[in-house]
This record gives sequence, C-alpha cells and structure tokens, in this order.
Amino acid sequence: MKIDTNEMRQVAVTAQQRLDMYAGIHKGIRAMMADTLLAAGRMDVEDALELAQTTERVLQLLDFCASHLAHENEFVHPAIEARAPGASDRIAHEHEDHERHIAAIGAAVAALRAAAPAQRAANALELYRALSLFAAENFQHMHVEETAHNAVLWARYTDAELAEIHGRLLASIPPAEMMVAVRWMVPHMNPAERAGMLGEARQNAPAPAFQAMLDTVRPHLSAGEWDKLARALAL
Repeated sequence: MKIDTNEMRQVAVTAQQRLDMYAGIHKGIRAMMADTLLAAGRMDVEDALELAQTTERVLQLLDFCASHLAHENEFVHPAIEARAPGASDRIAHEHEDHERHIAAIGAAVAALRAAAPAQRAANALELYRALSLFAAENFQHMHVEETAHNAVLWARYTDAELAEIHGRLLASIPPAEMMVAVRWMVPHMNPAERAGMLGEARQNAPAPAFQAMLDTVRPHLSAGEWDKLARALAL
C-alpha cells in the first residue's frame, strides 16, 4: 500500500485526535535499536566483559523485536484484514523478512562469540553492519505502519474498538517484556505522551506494578523531565 505526501500530512493531523497503537511502542523500538547499534559500533572486542554485555544487548533487542512482530501479527493484522482485506499484505511479508534477519543476526552474534581473537574485529564489523541494515529496514517499515496502516484502521474502526484491540494486545504481554517496553518507550516519549501513558497505567495497574514502572523509568529521565512528569501525575 502506498500513501502520498498529502495523505501523510493528513495522517499526522489525524494522529493528534485518534488512538494510535503504533506511536509509543515504535518510539521505544527506535530508541532501543539506535542505542544498541551505537553500542555495537563502539564495542571493544578485546574486552571479554564488554563483548559479552554488548552481544547480550543485541540478543535482547532481537528477542524484543521478535515478540513485537508476533503481537502485531496476532492482534493488529487480523483487525486490518477483517475490514480491509489485503491491506496488511506488504507489512506481513516484511515481517517474514524481519524474522529471517533476526535469525541471521543471532547467528552473527554466535559467530562473534565463538571467534578466535584475531577474527573478532572482522566479525564485530559484520554484526554492526547487519544490525545497521536491520535498523534501517525497520525504520522504514514502522513509518508505513504509522501512516498507511493507521489510515486504514482509523477509517474503519472507532477509537473504542481500537482501544479494545490494544487492550487485548497489552494483556497478552508478560510482565518482564512489559518492563522492557516501558524502559525504552517512556523516556523517549514527549512529556504529554509520557504523562498520558503512565497516568493510564496508574488507573489500570496494581500500585506495585505502577511503582515498578516509575522506578524503571526515572534513571533514564533528566531532572527536568522527571519534574514535569511528577507535576503531571501529582506524585
């Protein structure tokens, strides 16, 4: 599905008024990808601990991306296909490509970890380049979802219906995965988005779970960002 410049502009305007299932999680994924890519680029392969920690971060990113694909496949794509058959075909095929890339990058991590010292720099560069391409493909992919897919969803579903779909998706996410999502999403949202997400969480989550979210997020906010959040939530 293609969407032209005028349609993209209209989607941007509409996004301020409609429920957007993609916006928050995609900000988190972009941040996690960028941060992991930078870490892979500056990794010291002669430092065993740094090598282990950085490659583990890559594997964590791959696991998170695989789970994200599965959630969209299970909840979002069926909703699109139910009222606009064929509209999710392009993205569904890209999801299959991403699954193959995830497996290939995982194999590159294993090769780097098993490499002889003289081979590590070359393997690390290969991993870095593969991760760069994966991030680039995903950035374009997420843009299509945020524009073309949202346009389809908003034209065919009310916000109440979208909230029900999104609620079922969120309920399917295990607590550990949710905390990873919170850690990357919330610090990279703007203040209004940040307060809105955590305000909703406070209404729907048990108090200990909400406090765990705050504890997870606070180290990644500046003093000014935390003050704005605290005021918005009357903490």
